[in-house]
Amino acid sequence: MATLTLPSPAKLNLFLHITGRRADGYHQLQTVFQFIDLCDSLSFRLRDDDQITLSAPGVDVSPEQNLVMQAARALAQTQHQALPGVAIELTKAIPTGGGLGGGSSNAATTLLALNHLWQLQLSSAELQRIALPLGADIPIFVHGEAAFAEGIGERFSATETPATWYILAHPDVHVSTPRLYQHPDLPRQHPPIAATNWQQQTTTNDFEALVCKLYPEVANARATLLEYGPTRLTGSGACLFTQFASKAAAQQALQQLPQSLNAWVVRGLQHSPAAKALSELSE
Repeated sequence: MATLTLPSPAKLNLFLHITGRRADGYHQLQTVFQFIDLCDSLSFRLRDDDQITLSAPGVDVSPEQNLVMQAARALAQTQHQALPGVAIELTKAIPTGGGLGGGSSNAATTLLALNHLWQLQLSSAELQRIALPLGADIPIFVHGEAAFAEGIGERFSATETPATWYILAHPDVHVSTPRLYQHPDLPRQHPPIAATNWQQQTTTNDFEALVCKLYPEVANARATLLEYGPTRLTGSGACLFTQFASKAAAQQALQQLPQSLNAWVVRGLQHSPAAKALSELSE
């Protein structure tokens, strides 16, 4: 039976502004998504029955609750035809709950892979519409290219992101996103900025001050990283990233960090390696 293995990349929010709140309670955002070369791996093997199964060693979520399974079933439910089952294996490398979008990336990679294996020929826009009800961050991973995003994170404008290196650090703490959204100190009225010149404007992550206030582990890690360069929270945390001009500079700084701080050197990417791998298969 047909098989396919794809990388499932993490993302950074180079900035994140909360510009308002909709009547349905969702927060309006502006952000720039950039992919990085820290990736999970997803393998897909078509079965000779109609069952969808997931093996995810070390993942503390039941298969039924995993976004991979939810994405596979959501895609299958859009089709009015019998589809072969698929055995999916997820190997994690992206820290969970760090603001890196690992679960969203896994869901998007599943949609892309099964669209290919099941020969559905759905467009990126169609896959994004299937993805959005599962999570606001999933469409960017389907889109597959760094972008300026608005709305709840689902409306994209093309943008160039810096081809740069980062230290990515994961403080040993779980940040509760619902707690942040419910907190009265969270800024919610950041003036909108233009997609065309965001790199020339002053940007921030509107979660960062509150996360550092509520989670001292993040504040301490941020203070350490700031000694080496510009540092920012990604998503709602807890992960932080520090920008460097070269891989060598990032690696040198990494060697000087306390061993108690989980950290990696990663590279910023304009294109998702999952989308790139699939486009090469189609050529």
